[in-house]
Amino acid sequence: MSGIEIVLGMFAALLLLLLIRVPIAVAMLLVGMTTYTILSGWDPLLNWLKTSGYYLFSTHSLSVVPLFLLMGQFASKAGMSKALFDAANVWLGHRRGGIAMAAIGGCAGFGAICGSSLATAATMGQVALPELRRHNYSGSLATGALAAGGTLGILIPPSVILVIYAILVEANIATMFLAAFIPGILAAIGYIIAIAVYVRINPEAGPAGEKASAAQRLRSLRDIWAVGLIFLIVIGGIYTGVFTPTEGASFGAIGTGILAFTYGRMRLDGLVECVLGAAEATAMIFLILLGAELFNSVIALSRMPFQAADLIAASKLSPYIILIAMIAFYVALGCVMESLSIILITVPVFYPIVEGLDFGLSPAEVKIWFGILALIVVEVGLITPPVGMNVFIINSMARDIPMLETFKGVTPFLISDIVRVGLLIAFPALTLCLVRLTN
Repeated sequence: MSGIEIVLGMFAALLLLLLIRVPIAVAMLLVGMTTYTILSGWDPLLNWLKTSGYYLFSTHSLSVVPLFLLMGQFASKAGMSKALFDAANVWLGHRRGGIAMAAIGGCAGFGAICGSSLATAATMGQVALPELRRHNYSGSLATGALAAGGTLGILIPPSVILVIYAILVEANIATMFLAAFIPGILAAIGYIIAIAVYVRINPEAGPAGEKASAAQRLRSLRDIWAVGLIFLIVIGGIYTGVFTPTEGASFGAIGTGILAFTYGRMRLDGLVECVLGAAEATAMIFLILLGAELFNSVIALSRMPFQAADLIAASKLSPYIILIAMIAFYVALGCVMESLSIILITVPVFYPIVEGLDFGLSPAEVKIWFGILALIVVEVGLITPPVGMNVFIINSMARDIPMLETFKGVTPFLISDIVRVGLLIAFPALTLCLVRLTN
């Protein structure tokens, strides 16, 4: 069998296990161990298990993962999601569709602290959905805006999955964070424009709220200044080289912890809950990492990336055609799989192929550009019919709204995503300009 046939068989077996609800980490380990044994034998597999696990988890860069996760746990306890939404609502709520726009702004702000799309969607849904209902927003716009806004959680730094991607391709974590800024801002602006167009076509879907006074607006800024300060310290400190990403995550975790105790009135039982939540999420991510490492080792053994690269070179297809095909595959996987798993499984296959294509960029720039694109399109899958994980999360909070209505509600945001991805493909400088300025 060729390497391509072996890898296709592995993916088919993996998807079959996922369909019968086997956890992704266990599925990758089972498929990886079985295929490794077939290709190399039992003894080499035992040798791999003996050494690779230790080598993987002794990587200092991974220490940033539990710290950012703990930061997100504290942020939820501190009530930052409500403060951010309230502040955005005070400034935008008087406009037609303004409360939905405020939800997008709240998602962007909370995503900068939390770093998880699913957590951002779930948390902001609890905060913003009652307010959207109270102002008689249509069910499709209310749920669609929250599902789409949740996707901002993973793109706006700091992001755990950006850290994992950087480790996989040996990129600088701070550089990846910097490259994500403009695409993240474009995403938030694009979603706000989508809402503005939606309510212009359908005015009753998003009625305007009451206009806040100047005093209320100033008070809202007072309520979120600490969130902005933590973000500036963490991200600014990393970019200026004052401290490493791990040290920055430590400062962020301490800062959000203090806010959780002071503003969120967190007590000892809440602290234990946050630590356990971060520990459970870290254990899940690390087990997925181990499964993906084994899975990817088997892919390397099969020599599939080299064979696929040779086939693509022989086909003489345009590099952009190949890139668009990969993007379509990412969107399809994003509908049914979790983002981290997709990145871990596909990057070792796709990145060597992309690296060999000519986009007029240096290898270092291709590494950054492709990573941001991959992350964006995986997140698009979270709101793409017929299965979108963010859509299901939001719809579970609004059971009286039919699923079809929620999918109708995300359509304007999908159009915005298509435009944004097209811009980032056509103009790589949008992703790379901040990186180039700092070099």
